[in-house]
Amino acid sequence: MNKLYHKVDNIAGNVITLRAPGIKYRELAEVTSRTGTSLAQVIRLQNEEVSLQVFAGARGVATDARVRFLARPMQIPYSESLLGRVFTGAGKPRDKGPTLHGGEVPIGGPSVNPAKRIIPRNMVRTGIPMIDVFNTLVESQKLPIFARAGEPFNPMLARIALQAEVDVIILGSMGLKHDDYLYFRDTLEESGALSRSVMFVHTAADPVVECLLVPDVCLAVAEQFALEGKRVLTLLTDMTNFADAMKEIAITMEQIPSNRGYPGDLYSQLAARYEKAVDFDTAGSITILAATTMPGDDVTHPVPDNTGYITEGQFYLSGGRIEPFGSLSRLKQQVNKDTRDDHRVIMDSLIQLFAGYRETLEKQTMGFRMSKWDQKLLKYGQRFEKEMMDLSVNIPLEKALDLGWEILADCFDPMETDIQSDVIEKFWPKRNAKDAEEKESGEDKTDTKKPATKDEKPEQDEQSNSDKDKE
Repeated sequence: MNKLYHKVDNIAGNVITLRAPGIKYRELAEVTSRTGTSLAQVIRLQNEEVSLQVFAGARGVATDARVRFLARPMQIPYSESLLGRVFTGAGKPRDKGPTLHGGEVPIGGPSVNPAKRIIPRNMVRTGIPMIDVFNTLVESQKLPIFARAGEPFNPMLARIALQAEVDVIILGSMGLKHDDYLYFRDTLEESGALSRSVMFVHTAADPVVECLLVPDVCLAVAEQFALEGKRVLTLLTDMTNFADAMKEIAITMEQIPSNRGYPGDLYSQLAARYEKAVDFDTAGSITILAATTMPGDDVTHPVPDNTGYITEGQFYLSGGRIEPFGSLSRLKQQVNKDTRDDHRVIMDSLIQLFAGYRETLEKQTMGFRMSKWDQKLLKYGQRFEKEMMDLSVNIPLEKALDLGWEILADCFDPMETDIQSDVIEKFWPKRNAKDAEEKESGEDKTDTKKPATKDEKPEQDEQSNSDKDKE
């Protein structure tokens, strides 16, 4: 039987407080006031004092409002009909489609039992060379995208949603600008990728509590798809907005602040979401890729700092590109040994030479004279940035590896790359090597048969002229 209460003791922001025994944490309630009925969720228990966050906001809610506890946590309807739909953070249709019913699953449950997990072993292909070649994304991995404000992390996530070789895409946004929401929606619709996607969108104009629900709703739905054998990629943006929403509610409830005003359980709250990444031993998998903005480009900010201890590496987005130095996928060695024999070799060589290119750029800016080797590095670095680092590049892994060899062959001689000779013989582009040999042989022939110019006369003519002078 649902419990009904008619007295609210305190109202602070969107949080209301009343006395009610026998209530559970995260239990759902209906708050009815003069302005209508809204859902609310229990966010703190202190003896019999219960604090609830009102989804639609507490504006218009008075102390005589009626609160009915539903004796269940927040749930989300689940079925195959979710695919192709757009919802709010609370699970209500945002695309003006029909409301879903039945098959409801609770959100915010515990992470998967470790006994049901298997060691990550499968690659998630994205078509982006800076990911597939250098920092491979692995099924069941949890990775953040660290970026300062203004970096195109949302377009990057949209491109991954279009190109990733997975079965289902779950896109969750928190504090999203309306223009960015339209960009995600239109991009997925025009490409046809929306048919395999589910979007849970919280914009900056929506209630704060819905921002807190987005990761839990996304991961609850992702888990159900994974249990059906689907390979699910969950894209979240922006986890800093999620942490700021927790901070706002904590301040409203007068909790003791921790580092920079964030609640003391920030690490636990982030870990509870990231640890939902899993590869089931008898079913599908959940992979999490989450954008995390760094205010002031400060990696020591509490949100990225705590995130780094939870996740298995990170992608750094700088200058509109994935920065190769600082980005790391700790699980890439689980899969890139099985892709192609030259994967690790070309990965190491390209990055090593790119580091030399960066040093050459510093020398150039300081006015040093450029040697022939420096000129080669400059040519290589420009091609590498344009053809491999650009996020608009969309090529399979095998073509990306071949492209890496082509760039090396165009800029360097085989011995200048420090790659083992047996690997060179197997993978070095044969056409380029043949052209180089013909070019060298052609230069030699030209030198041996060099015609005399007007200023140079043959020795025979000079000898004959001297004889005439003597006569």
